[in-house]
Order: sequence, then C-alpha cells, then structure tokens
Amino acid sequence: MRIKVKLLEELQDIDLKIDGRQAEKELLMRRIADLDRDIDESRLALDALKEELTVLQGQKEELERSLALEADNIVRSEAHLHDIKTQKEYQAVLKEVATTKKVQAGLEEQILGKIGETESLQGRIAEGEQNLAALMKNISLRKGEVQEQLNQLEATMAGDQSEREATTAGLNATLIKRYLMLREKRQGIAVVEARDGSCLGCNMQIPPQMYNNLYKGLELITCPHCQRILFIRLAETAA
Repeated sequence: MRIKVKLLEELQDIDLKIDGRQAEKELLMRRIADLDRDIDESRLALDALKEELTVLQGQKEELERSLALEADNIVRSEAHLHDIKTQKEYQAVLKEVATTKKVQAGLEEQILGKIGETESLQGRIAEGEQNLAALMKNISLRKGEVQEQLNQLEATMAGDQSEREATTAGLNATLIKRYLMLREKRQGIAVVEARDGSCLGCNMQIPPQMYNNLYKGLELITCPHCQRILFIRLAETAA
C-alpha cells in the first residue's frame, strides 16, 4: 500500500501542476479576449460616429430641400408682383417675400452649421480609422505573443497529461475515484503528510495507533478529521 500512496502523492503533485497551468491558460485566454474587446469597443465607437454623420448629412439634405422650396416661393412671389393692380396687395407680396428671404437666410445659416459639423465629424472619423488601424496592428502583435505563450503552455500541459496517465496506470479505479472526490472536497489536496503525530492537512492530532500503522505502510489510512489520505516520509521512518 505504501507504493500506492506514493503514486497518489505523485499524482497529486502532477494535478497541482496542471491546476496551476490551467489557471495560467485561462489568464492568457482572458488577455486575448480583452485585446479583442479593445478592438470591438474602438470599432463600435467609430461606427457610432459614422452613424452620427449619416444623420447629420440627412439633416443637411432636408434643410437644402427646404431652402430650395423657399427660393422657388420667392421667384413665384416676385414674378407675381408684375400682375398686381393695387398698392395694398403689392405691399403684402413684398412683405411675404421679405419674410421668405428671412426664412431662407435662417436655413442657409443652419446649412452652414451642418457643413461645419459634418467636416468636424469627418475629421474625427478619419482620425478614428487611423487609430483603429494602429490599434489592430499593435494588438495583433500582442495577441501573437500571448498565443505563443499559450502554445508553449499547452505543449507543457500535454506532457503533464502523459505523465498523469502513466501514474494512474499503477492505481485502481476505486482508489482514483476516492482521490478525486477528496480533491474536490478539500480544495485540491487529497493526500497529505503526517508528522509528529499530526495531519499536516488539518493540523489535528492522529490517534497513536493509527499513526504507528503509517510506519507499516500495509493499509490506506485517512485522517479521522479531514479524511485526507495520509503518508509518512521514509526519512522519518528511517529515523
């Protein structure tokens, strides 16, 4: 049984290494996801500017249509002046033309404002596109570096898995199942050393007879307090 427990101890060492590397792998994958998110956020911001530009151009075109209508109204009104017979009607048409020209001037001012806003927005979009291109290039390089680390880590983990399979080959299915259940319940630590009459997993005292049986190595002994599988160092046994 001492050999089996020794294999379990080795298996736990391997599993702890795999746990650590899995955590490192998840961290690297989160970095890649974060880099992708940076690009997505930059692209969304640029798309929002382009959408704003589309709305602005639509507003400008609507103002230009209104301006064209007002210009047509002025032409018709001024043409109608030649057919007017009374002074009162003539003054009314002149007033109408003046009012229309005032509206026309207001529309022209609004159009100029929209043109200025459009040019400003187009500049921001051009700058945003340049920044996005630079960001994508930079992130591509960074993702390449992270991916290389990830590839190396996965290769190492494949070696760990091979080592794990070789170790479990010397253990029966029942013992492995018990070990896995303990690992799940005890935060990854299923096999612990017993020293000076205590379990180093929970720091509780072990019954003397149970502790003495550990020296013999004839049976699987678990801590009565935390249920972890116990082993004793051969150096301590020799002493």
